Amino acid sequence: MKRVCIDVGGTFTDCLVMTESGELRAFKSPSTPTALATGFLNSLEKAARFFNEPLKALLGEVDISVHGTTLATNTLITGRGAKTAMITTKGFRDLVEIRRGIKDERVSLYNFFIPPYEPLAPRYLRYVVEERTLYTGELMTPLNEKELDEIISQLKKERVESVAICFLHSYANPQNEKRAAEICSQELDGVYVSASHAILPVWGEFERFSTTLIDAYVGRIVSGYFNSLEKQLRESGLGGKLLIMLTNGLMQTVDYSARSAVYLIGSGPAAAPSGALYLGDLTGHKDLITVDMGGTSFDVCVIRDREIPTTTERWEGDHRLAIKMVDVHSAGAGGGSIAWIDSLGLLRVGPQSAGAEPGPACYGKGGAEATVTDADLVLGYLPADYFLGGEIMLKEELARAAVEKVGKALGMGAKAAAEAIFTTINTVMANAITDVSTKRGFDVRDFVLVAGGGAGPVHAAFIAEHLDIPTVLIPSYSAVFSAFGMHAMDIGRDYARTYVTRADRLEIDRVNEIYAEMEREAGKDVESMGFPANDIVLSRTAEMRYIRQFHQVEAEIPLGNLSQSDVAPIVDRFHKRHEELYTFSMPWRGVEFITFRLKATVPRGTITLKKIESGSEDASAALKRKRICRLGGRDAEVPVYDGTRLLSGNVIRGPAIVEEPATTIVIPERYGARVDDYKNYLLHRQ
Repeated sequence: MKRVCIDVGGTFTDCLVMTESGELRAFKSPSTPTALATGFLNSLEKAARFFNEPLKALLGEVDISVHGTTLATNTLITGRGAKTAMITTKGFRDLVEIRRGIKDERVSLYNFFIPPYEPLAPRYLRYVVEERTLYTGELMTPLNEKELDEIISQLKKERVESVAICFLHSYANPQNEKRAAEICSQELDGVYVSASHAILPVWGEFERFSTTLIDAYVGRIVSGYFNSLEKQLRESGLGGKLLIMLTNGLMQTVDYSARSAVYLIGSGPAAAPSGALYLGDLTGHKDLITVDMGGTSFDVCVIRDREIPTTTERWEGDHRLAIKMVDVHSAGAGGGSIAWIDSLGLLRVGPQSAGAEPGPACYGKGGAEATVTDADLVLGYLPADYFLGGEIMLKEELARAAVEKVGKALGMGAKAAAEAIFTTINTVMANAITDVSTKRGFDVRDFVLVAGGGAGPVHAAFIAEHLDIPTVLIPSYSAVFSAFGMHAMDIGRDYARTYVTRADRLEIDRVNEIYAEMEREAGKDVESMGFPANDIVLSRTAEMRYIRQFHQVEAEIPLGNLSQSDVAPIVDRFHKRHEELYTFSMPWRGVEFITFRLKATVPRGTITLKKIESGSEDASAALKRKRICRLGGRDAEVPVYDGTRLLSGNVIRGPAIVEEPATTIVIPERYGARVDDYKNYLLHRQ
């Protein structure tokens, strides 16, 4: 059976098919922002044509199809979500607006002219009901169902599309919240209902309320899209499972994803680190900086000692997310990023993007503003006749005209302006890497830069040179890197329960009960997905902190029944982990447990990349042509190699260009590239 992974990005939709023999085939097609399912199906149609069979026949051979999408993120960022109401405990109506008194970190704390934060549910749509649960889980005041009925009548009048139900301490005892959600689901036909105990059953009212509100805001649109897509796929012949990539780096069913749409926020970039980790193991590197430069964004993740980092502290614009996410930093830098002149007359590139429509000027689809892709074409880095393997013919005259407009404002010619755009965007991307590496205490010279995305290999070596990173790894499937990462991901889910206690007062029997409950839930979830419960792989962690600290650190918890003698080693692991993250620990300080977490996965079959034919260092047989390129402020005739003809062991010394069907690799003068057994390119500074 075949497996298909499809990543719908802002500019291109990437499809990567794994055949029965383990061979991978990649396909790219333009995204269709106004009808995402169309772009999804177009990529499958393209794959079907390659395999010379109807779409129905191809889908009939697929046992698992995995989908990654930026729909939830884009819905939140653009403010195009559902009309959302919120029902909360009496006295807590304004909690999501007060936000712990937090101001935008990008401006001064003492700036009193900041526009007030606007919650996703405006005040007139935030309702309170009489009910109360204590932090211990004791039910103090039952839900006033009469008040709830009155609220529901008002919600019908307002024609709300989604409702977030957020009660105080529902993580400790969800009885009242469950009942409220049940009544709302029965009475509000067609309204998306999100309850905080189901979305994020952990303490921290603001974080839990905000996360649930986001789920309600994007959930109606996301669930509608998934239901429509699955229906179209089933009608087109899909008989296997359709799974959705989540922001925690795991995959889940359509049903779960539609009910927990907030777990798709930021899921777009979450797959690439899994692909990078697989390649790191393959090539013998455990410290990696993975970057994915597509048409719209530049996503960075730092993998240290084979560990993909996660976080529960994330802001998406003005909105707080507290779900577990792969720690990926995104910047508005991609092939479609637009070059512009600011009020001081300085060149800026991004974060605005031309996207898929109209796209860069060189696409000839109506775009008139200069983008990074236009600059790359003017500099001679991209082939006008072989973009996407010749499927898109780039129009150099349109790119030059767009870049010339920028150059005119700067008082320079087209090539100088293109070089300025190229250098500026490289600096933006280098700074994005610095934000999550050097500023966190890592020495980037100890890492390998793994460059993915269709535009990544054009810029990777220049970014590495800027940061003094000695080695660049460009994957054979770099152009569809997120889709490649999906093939390396597991199916599963994260579970969490809050139990706040000092380490010296920890009731170990209660901890065992918490884990037993979560593991039973995980077993049922896996069986409902059609997998045997004994296939589950479990891992445990606890969020811990020094007493009176605000932020938590995760420490590993052993499997099995815990005893009191296990507590001290767990605390020791916390101290060690704290020192790894922050360079210090305080073993004399008291420690407290906050949240106990469980990760349950069903491992999928590993990717088995096929080795390519071996050759000598001489790559001259793959020489395709020569092209004039702009390098270091001067024009030079540069050899261009056909990537499909390169062999394992071939060495290419810069300056040179390698043209692959879906991407282009630029090798600067000071670098050399070696092709490995799996068609990956390892670039080293000479």
